[in-house]
Amino acid sequence: MRIPILKLQDYLLISIQVELDDKTVVQFQQDLLEKIHHTGARGVVIDLTTVDMIDSYIAKIFGDVVKMSKLLGARVVLTGMRPAVAITLTDLGIKMKDIPTAIDLEKGFAKLQQELGE
Repeated sequence: MRIPILKLQDYLLISIQVELDDKTVVQFQQDLLEKIHHTGARGVVIDLTTVDMIDSYIAKIFGDVVKMSKLLGARVVLTGMRPAVAITLTDLGIKMKDIPTAIDLEKGFAKLQQELGE
């Protein structure tokens, strides 16, 4: 199953609406990096509002996506993280200190514009 990636001006918007498994998240990583390369997007907002659970592998892939996107010239902001996901990441000892986050899409776009110096 593929996660849709929408283009909105110079940004890409991803709203994850599917159960995340290893295969889906790896395909998402490849799709997003290709989309950044083809569109020249400067920013990406990944909305996690519907994500109930996350494991260490999926968290690692999201961290890698942020780093790889930055190498391609795009900043990433994660939005809508649920408390249970934040608790799980902390319990697993996963550090996401360099990944900007926001409570919702509106604040996520504002944070992205701040990250881009706009």
